[in-house]
Amino acid sequence: MKTFVSTLLLCCVAFCNAQVTLGKKDTSWNILVDGKPFPVKGATFGHENDVANYDKYFKDLQELGVNTLRTWATGENTKAFLDAAAKYDIKVMVGIWMRHGRPGMEDDDSFDYLRDKDGMEAMYDFSINVVKMYKDHPAVLTWGVGNEVYLNMATDEEKEAYSKFLERVCSNIKKLDPNHPISSTEAWTFGLKWWQQYVPSIDIYGLNCYGAGANFLQEELEKRNIDKPYIITEFNVQGEWDIKNEVNGVKVEPSDEEKYTAIADGYKNWIVTKPNCLGVYVFHYADGNDYGSPWLFTHHRGLYRPTYWAIRKAFTGKKPTNAIPKIETFQLSNETINSNTWIPITLEVSDAENEALNISFYYNQHTGSRKRRSQIHKVNHRGSLKDGFEIQVPKEHGAVKVYVNVQDTFNNVGIASTGIQVNDAESKNRKYLVPKVHAPFYVYKDGDELPYIPTGYMGNYQAMKVDMQHTTEVYSGTSAIKIEYTERSGWYGLAFVDPKNDWGTTLGGYTIEGATKFSFWAKADRDGVTAKIGFGLIEKDKPFPDTTIQSEKITLSSKWKKYTLKIKRADLSCIRSGLVLFSNSYGHPQSIYLDEVVFE
Repeated sequence: MKTFVSTLLLCCVAFCNAQVTLGKKDTSWNILVDGKPFPVKGATFGHENDVANYDKYFKDLQELGVNTLRTWATGENTKAFLDAAAKYDIKVMVGIWMRHGRPGMEDDDSFDYLRDKDGMEAMYDFSINVVKMYKDHPAVLTWGVGNEVYLNMATDEEKEAYSKFLERVCSNIKKLDPNHPISSTEAWTFGLKWWQQYVPSIDIYGLNCYGAGANFLQEELEKRNIDKPYIITEFNVQGEWDIKNEVNGVKVEPSDEEKYTAIADGYKNWIVTKPNCLGVYVFHYADGNDYGSPWLFTHHRGLYRPTYWAIRKAFTGKKPTNAIPKIETFQLSNETINSNTWIPITLEVSDAENEALNISFYYNQHTGSRKRRSQIHKVNHRGSLKDGFEIQVPKEHGAVKVYVNVQDTFNNVGIASTGIQVNDAESKNRKYLVPKVHAPFYVYKDGDELPYIPTGYMGNYQAMKVDMQHTTEVYSGTSAIKIEYTERSGWYGLAFVDPKNDWGTTLGGYTIEGATKFSFWAKADRDGVTAKIGFGLIEKDKPFPDTTIQSEKITLSSKWKKYTLKIKRADLSCIRSGLVLFSNSYGHPQSIYLDEVVFE
């Protein structure tokens, strides 16, 4: 057997009997762990917060043939995640998040790499601390610094500034940890020019690519005379951003068969055959119930999707244990239809195992705010496979995407979709297209799945410390909000907003239906602390304001008390600041605690 001759030896120090290196054999790049080739058979991971079920997920991933996972960022569960990965001999590309310069596909951030020096220092310090914290963990395979930042940046001047900052981060990570390769990820090839010129410390190029474009990445590197290894850091069937064909204003989603084939055949034809390609992370080992999950996730509403079985076929060669029901035909009217009308559909389905099938219908309207664009709602229906189905057209206006879900007894679900045009005068005149939610709507309850994020820091915010899962002083459940102010004077404020880091320039928030009261429980660390607490912050001089701003000045004691604002006549059609607090300190540091914040 020929030995590997390393032309670029990056990570040669052993720890925990594991050694990670990059090398080249003949014309092919390889990543090696313990001196053995490590073909990257990976998936992105979407269950970071479900720590209790890590064992279940990692056992399942082993069955699928997955040997590495990719994350985009670190958080409070990263240590537990890495420990679970090590337990099951799965390696991790540890993501280190870099902020985006403008709202894009996955984030609404607008960070300024030209002027925000303090923000860059905070990112730099955070990145270095992440590496210090986890560099000796046996599950670490590589560092993944940034994701699609160039794609979400407007000018070349900004891209150059970010590139120089990225090199500073990567070069210092390399000094701190010479034992793991460093990668950075970009959509398609948008980062190559900048990486080549400004970021020599990147060892592996991470390229996100969906569909047949994966077959051309090697060629794109060769055209630029690049001889560095790359990993396809996100891969699946063609995404909506590349699709041109439409039905009644709705982009045509690939069929379940196309989704399966893109991964199962694409892996062997477009990925493992390329000399510079170290492997792939298939997007996305996750469960969901929104726009992206029928298209790209391994599970939708807890049910198996083509991505799940295709990963197994690609990495192990095993065919599906049980076939997903096949939707032969799914058609709706091409006419514009009034909302609430009942219309017939054409539906033909089959199942290889002839199992009993359950049929349901859903819709999405891909307009408005980011969260609204992602929402999937149930559609009323009647009928049967034998006698035919009718659906009730949803109360929306414009192009609407309608899904049929066909579930078998193995918990597979086949999904097909099409588009209809809907007429509804009331919906047509809605000013702010944001998600509708219904009371009770919790702004805070145990810190779980927050609809609003506490990023609106005001006043002397440097003296503020915010703990979203404080466990010592709790009114109900397991945690509360603690807002600590460490100085003896000055004012401070905090707003919980959607989207995060936005002050009214990006559409966000919620339409809150059925609420007549806004209530919360509050206390302080001593009697006599005053605060102004309520909801709504952004005024009408901004493009996307709160439709109501309401608060009350209260004097807090050291005991929990419930406070209630009456909002029966308030316009709640777009509440983007779900909780707002202002306070002053007079001679003493102070802490304020909040719990059970709800529109009810």
